[in-house]
Amino acid sequence: MKKFWLSLTISFMALAGLSGCNAITVLNPKGPQAEIQSDTIIFSMYVMAGILLIVYVLFIYMIVKYRANNQPVNYEPPYIKGSKWLEIIWTAIPIIIVIVLSVVTVKTTFQVESTPAGHENDEPLVIYAASSNWKWHFSYPKQGIETVNYVNIPTDRAIEFKLYSYGPITSLWIPQLAGQKYAMSDMVTTLHLVADEEGDYFGRNANFSGEGFAQMEFICEAMSDEDFNEWVNEVQTTADPLTEEEFDQLLDTEYMGIATYSSTHLDFKPAPVWPFHQPEEDGDINTGTDGHNH
Repeated sequence: MKKFWLSLTISFMALAGLSGCNAITVLNPKGPQAEIQSDTIIFSMYVMAGILLIVYVLFIYMIVKYRANNQPVNYEPPYIKGSKWLEIIWTAIPIIIVIVLSVVTVKTTFQVESTPAGHENDEPLVIYAASSNWKWHFSYPKQGIETVNYVNIPTDRAIEFKLYSYGPITSLWIPQLAGQKYAMSDMVTTLHLVADEEGDYFGRNANFSGEGFAQMEFICEAMSDEDFNEWVNEVQTTADPLTEEEFDQLLDTEYMGIATYSSTHLDFKPAPVWPFHQPEEDGDINTGTDGHNH
């Protein structure tokens, strides 16, 4: 009985804590993709909390109504062979719950995998994000610049991260802007997001990939278009270009801080092309998504 009351108290505390979910990063979205995921998580939590509440209410009702000291001394429970309607009810309810959660999950999954609503006709900013032990390389092919362990983006503009890895499978995750997406060594995956507000957003590798996994963190700074263009111009005019020799040294370096370059490694070491890493005939940078060439 003590375990029951303890679990009941914890459940109600968790339900009451939903009002303070803004303190949890993933439930404090700053972009449409993250907001969709946050709403889905909160909806699922309310559904599960509702189920727990009904179960506990029924449980308390049963143990109170049918407790031993509430029955005659010579009470004998009636023999019940079975109830068709009870069988249907307690079979149908879990099926309905699973269907509702499945429909919501599938619908929102398609939404977060697509260009954010309202930006379908906008030209996205494409950023190649490559992981290596234990760092992130962010390449801006159109701007001709590259950063290590930090990334800047403009607000209110569709962003397409093209993800791949120079080592084990990793996962790029900026909780307040979008969900996580895997980066693999033999294909390019795409992560869509938009930042609604200016600010610094914490990002990291969300997939365990070895001893340096905990150090694979970075800051994504969302800024106005004017500030972003100013930053790009500054990098293009003041930063040193990235050479193939220096990039190879970066790949071999396990831990480092941030770095900025006025060229990208895509010029001499393009992103992988599915299958078998064959270069494209026209020599363009690969923009394949989820293992397909486009």
